[in-house]
Formats: sequence, C-alpha cells, structure tokens
Amino acid sequence: MSFFLEKFTIKGLEIPRFIGAPLDGITDSPFRKLVRDFSKEELLYTEMRHVRSVVTPKGGALALNFEQFERPLNFQFAANSTEFVESACERVLRVGVDAIDLNIGCPARNVVSSGGGSSLMADPERLEGILKEFRRFIPQHIPFTLKMRAGFKIINAVDIAKLAQDCGVDAITIHPRLQTQMFSGQPNYQVAALVKQAVQIPVVFSGNIINFKTAKMTYEKTGVDGFLIGRGMWAKPWKFEEIKANAAGKEYVVDGHMILRVALRHLELMVAEYGSHGLLRFRKNLPFYIKGHPSASELRQRLVQSDNLEDVQKGLIEFLG
Repeated sequence: MSFFLEKFTIKGLEIPRFIGAPLDGITDSPFRKLVRDFSKEELLYTEMRHVRSVVTPKGGALALNFEQFERPLNFQFAANSTEFVESACERVLRVGVDAIDLNIGCPARNVVSSGGGSSLMADPERLEGILKEFRRFIPQHIPFTLKMRAGFKIINAVDIAKLAQDCGVDAITIHPRLQTQMFSGQPNYQVAALVKQAVQIPVVFSGNIINFKTAKMTYEKTGVDGFLIGRGMWAKPWKFEEIKANAAGKEYVVDGHMILRVALRHLELMVAEYGSHGLLRFRKNLPFYIKGHPSASELRQRLVQSDNLEDVQKGLIEFLG
C-alpha cells in the first residue's frame, strides 16, 4: 500500500497522490480552509473561472479571494479563445498559486455552447492555440495542468493528451466519460490506461473515487499517478486523512461529535466569507452533514427554511450533539 502514501511530482511540485477536485459552488475558500484543518499538504483546486471574468474588477476580486494557507492551490481556468489569457495568468500569478489548470472537460451546456470546456476536445487546432498561449505566460517553474474527458462526442483522449504534452502541459487529469455522458455510467478505465501509456507526464484520474477501495481499484485498472476526489469530499473535509489511514490498513472513525464540529465550523466560515448570504450558501451542504439520521428529512426541511443563524446552529447541535 506504500504507493498510495507516497508523493509524486508535477514539474517540481511534490504532492500527495490524492487531490481535491474543483466543484462549482462547493470547493470555495471556506471549504478549502476547512480541508486545511485536517490536511496541509494535498493539492486543492479553485473553482473554475473563465479567463475573461478574472480580469474584470468584480470577477477577479471574487475569484482571487483566498488565503495563502489554502495552498498548495491549482487555479482552474476556462477559456474558449486566446483572448484574456495573458492578463488572467498575470493577475493570478501576482496573488500566488502553485499551479494553473485549464479545464477542457467541463460538460455543462452553457460552457460548451460558448466554445469552452469539453467542446475544445472536438477542435484540436483551436485547443492547440489556447494551450500554447497559456504556456507562453505561465513561468516555467509553475506547473501547467489540463483537465479533460474521454472526448466530446467521440473518444479522442489519447490524441488530445499527446497534443497537450507537446504544447508544454506538465500533467493531465482525465475524467474518462464523454461530454454526452455527463456524470452517469461507468468511467472508461481503458481510456485512462491508454492515456497513461501514451504520455510521459503524470496522469491523474477523476471520476467515482470516493474512498481507498475505489482508488485502489482505479490504480489497478489504469496505473495512474494520482487521484482527484470531488463529490466524495463534499461536506467531508477529512476525506484525505480517512483515505490515507485506510491505505495504511487503519480505521478512521468519524462520529457525530466530529461531524457537528465540522458543520458548525463550515457554517461559521461561510458567514464570515459571504455575510448574510453565507447561510443560504451553506444549505447545499446541510443534507450531507445530517445524512443517515432518522429525522434527517424533517430537520433538513426545518433548517433550510430558516433565515436565522442561531436557529441553524441550535438545530445542528440538537441533531448531532
């Protein structure tokens, strides 16, 4: 099991094999701070932001609002052309990050319809221009990574991975489903294995990894270097520590008191970050904290309708205390 407890290197950046994936509206600064209460070394992603939004005063202020202790941090961009790439990279690098990522795997219709996300996998010529533009403006000591899918409408991940490597990408994360599959069905492990065999840069797997068992199975099928955890971490900021303990053959105990402490801390961070909107934004995490309790449905209904911070805090204490 030592493989899973070792670190690997992306162009000089040495990191553990388990990485926190970007989830829009979930893996924001409050959640990353919560993860850092448990795990200090694992690489975390920001939420995806379009290059254009980062260079606007409002969009940039929101996207770049993070604390340095949230690092190591991989800032994830979306782009549909070379426009704004230079200024967006400059602005992010000025704040300080440990890697920059381009997402060409996002399947969302609004992203795809604008020519970004996974639609770029169907347009290698345009993608090549964008990749080269990013590489021009990312210093050589900063890793440039790419998150992709098996393909857009057809599988072409191996060709795109080779193109990315030739354009100076330092690591690839593959979610081996087509855009048309969104997040349904089984990931295509064979495609991920072929990508791993085709390139010399590190390959990270994304999709359905929720615990050590699924990570071990994925490694046996693909031979990848690292593992991206997304929905498996939702409201579980201790997930890295749990997986590492399990990889070492140890049990990791999560009890109600720990969940309560984490939920209250998460709520506190959300309110500190977003003010009066923090309580509203916290609601999407609430079902995960109270999942499995006999009264979960009743409590969730009660708490999601409350606009009072103290009521929600008391409800969580009553439920989990």
